[in-house]
Amino acid sequence: MIESPKDTSSCAIRIEHVWTRFGEKLVHKDINLCLPQGQIMGLVGASGSGKTVLLREIIGLQTPTQGEVFVMGQSMKSTSASSGRRLRNNFGVLFQKGALFSVLDVFDNIAFPLRELGVRDEELIRHLVFMKLENVGLSPKDAWLKPADLSGGMTKRVALARALIVEPPLLLLDEPTSGLDPISSEDFVELLSSLHRDLRFTVVMVTHDLDILRDLCTLVAVLADHQLAAFGPLAKVLSSKHPFVEEFFHNRRAERVFQYQETTHG
Repeated sequence: MIESPKDTSSCAIRIEHVWTRFGEKLVHKDINLCLPQGQIMGLVGASGSGKTVLLREIIGLQTPTQGEVFVMGQSMKSTSASSGRRLRNNFGVLFQKGALFSVLDVFDNIAFPLRELGVRDEELIRHLVFMKLENVGLSPKDAWLKPADLSGGMTKRVALARALIVEPPLLLLDEPTSGLDPISSEDFVELLSSLHRDLRFTVVMVTHDLDILRDLCTLVAVLADHQLAAFGPLAKVLSSKHPFVEEFFHNRRAERVFQYQETTHG
């Protein structure tokens, strides 16, 4: 079992003794974790291991059966409804398939969070939307496209622009490169890395993408057997003897992807 850290002041996200059950089904068993501010954490696990459930608990869309989740020092369990909404305004969320509104064009999709927050200055909205389009490598003319007109890579970029429009300190991503071809996936990783260097947000990312874990994540958390089986920098996780870690990180393809970590740290 991985214990809670003694010093929690630097934790952007702190998970303390979280258990999650759905009826008789156990999902999480006594999970403890501190994600320091400014880090990029990849959350890994087999299908059904509770990765998305944990993400929903961090966002506050779901409450653990036991234990607490703290985001930026604030308990998601004891937060009032209004305080919870204000706290979630500091989150940027990118869902697996982008979750763009099909009836809205790109401009209005990106502007949506600002309007939900009550921003009425259309000139300001226009400035911020076009700035974010540029940040994610899209052109002004792309603003008037509908989601149906976008490639997979463009959809992810628009969804990222929408997630970042209020410049949140915390970004939560669910399989951000799922469905992308290798070139689009690599482009997205380079884009996110560049934005992270500039904005220094904290990232929680559910992923099974080995290249992302190698190239982007500063920390890796592995869920297996209902628990946090391994947590830390990739080199530390690679040294874990947990059966799922060995199966996921030491198969033939993974060995090729992580070869330089083994050479450097082995």
